[in-house]
Amino acid sequence: MRTFTVEEISQIVDGMLTKVVDVQISQIAPPLLSNENTLALALGEDEIANMAKSKAKAALVPLGVQLDGITTIEVERPRLAMMKLLNLFYVAPEVITDGSNIHPSAVISKTAKIGQNVKIGPNVVISDDAIIGDNTKILANSYIGKAVELGKDCFLHANVNIGDRCKVGEKVILHHGVSIGADGFSFVTENPDNIEQAKKDGEISASESKHVIYKIPSIGAVRIGNNVEIGANSTVDRGTIEDTVVGDNTKIDNLVMIAHNCKIGRGCLIVSQVGIAGSCVIGDRVILAGQAGLADHIEIGSDTIITAKAGVTKSFPAKSIVIGIPAMPRKDFIKQLKTMKDAQEIFAKFRKFEPVLDAFMEEHK
Repeated sequence: MRTFTVEEISQIVDGMLTKVVDVQISQIAPPLLSNENTLALALGEDEIANMAKSKAKAALVPLGVQLDGITTIEVERPRLAMMKLLNLFYVAPEVITDGSNIHPSAVISKTAKIGQNVKIGPNVVISDDAIIGDNTKILANSYIGKAVELGKDCFLHANVNIGDRCKVGEKVILHHGVSIGADGFSFVTENPDNIEQAKKDGEISASESKHVIYKIPSIGAVRIGNNVEIGANSTVDRGTIEDTVVGDNTKIDNLVMIAHNCKIGRGCLIVSQVGIAGSCVIGDRVILAGQAGLADHIEIGSDTIITAKAGVTKSFPAKSIVIGIPAMPRKDFIKQLKTMKDAQEIFAKFRKFEPVLDAFMEEHK
């Protein structure tokens, strides 16, 4: 196990060192789980208070925090410093290759092009004309479709599936069970169905006894930019005609659904259980919080925040803060809450004077 001096740690996180005792750091942990060779992460008020009960001799703390008898490394952005330290101690999963770069059980087409230093695990299938970039690692049971382009320095965890003709950029991480390039959920009926009637007339007037649903094939693909990370069991469907696109540096959590024809911008954060219906356009640096749902064919401007569980049924311009079901600008939502509170107060006053009003009405009946 590698160890670091507090001076080395301080340089790595660009911190300000106040050295009380000399410590060799072999791990990082919260204060209550720390020992004498741990750098305790006292990043918030509770953790700072817990340092009084910690065995740690050194701590990473926010700027301006000093602890009696403890070596401290003060940093301006604690979470950023923690990221640097976690990368320092992180050990990536190994690709089982049985002594070579490619496991004997892997099935690789003769027309596929495999770059230098690529590692391919057990039962991986790489189809015709696929291109795998240098230094990419593919763990067990993953499937790479026909004519897929997978860039350099990618990491595919177990059971990843990438459909035909999809393109994945460089330094992309796809976690367990990610699906890229499944068919979009696109269907049509011979006669107008209930959804079409409801949109047009606001009601459902008739029901077809012979209701046949036809599948619309998806002949587009998916394009994933560079430095994208997609969490476990998330899906990005291929486009109907055009490609579905995820921009550079976008990070997607577990259990996210991105439907066909969507265009996701750069640097977006999409949190767990978000569902984005077909043909949505999402700008750059948009945040979609957990369980938010977006209706089809809407546009969300850059630098917008969609809060958790928001039901977004219409487009919003750049730099919006959107909340509620149905979703609305934050200012309107707060105004609505205030109106409801005022209405409660008015109703309470009415109930107080209701007997007086009843007596007046009885007297003047």
